[in-house]
Amino acid sequence: MGASIGARKGGHSRRFRPVAEINVTPMVDVMLVLLVIFMVTAPLLTAGVQVDLPKTSAAPLKGDDQPLSVTIDAHGKIYIQETEVQLDQLAPRLQAITAQKPETRIFVRGDKGIDYGRVMEVMGTLGAAGFAKVALVTEVKGGADPAKPAKKGAR
Repeated sequence: MGASIGARKGGHSRRFRPVAEINVTPMVDVMLVLLVIFMVTAPLLTAGVQVDLPKTSAAPLKGDDQPLSVTIDAHGKIYIQETEVQLDQLAPRLQAITAQKPETRIFVRGDKGIDYGRVMEVMGTLGAAGFAKVALVTEVKGGADPAKPAKKGAR
């Protein structure tokens, strides 16, 4: 009786077998790149009107699926989401938008450089129109890196 260790016909010790496993490394790489892209662009999609919000130490609010924002820019112009409106048109437009969901929370975003009276005009108009859930939006105070978007809070 004889034994052969590792020697086969033709001198090959193993035959080539195709790998039946899927290599997921490229797919994971693509997913990580997409995740980074969405993380960078998501804060830019929250509001179309650029304002410099005041900074406070208020905690962020949780809740509303689709926030409705009223923005007052540095020039005192008023916007609903990204559409400019006049102060006298603000209440009727918001009532038309919130007709299906009257308990909608409205976020007021006012540029920190504008007159306080302009923000109070908008708040008074919203209160007179019957909107009870109105929140002022600010940026979180602290050592935020100017290159990174700050977390938004509301008070």
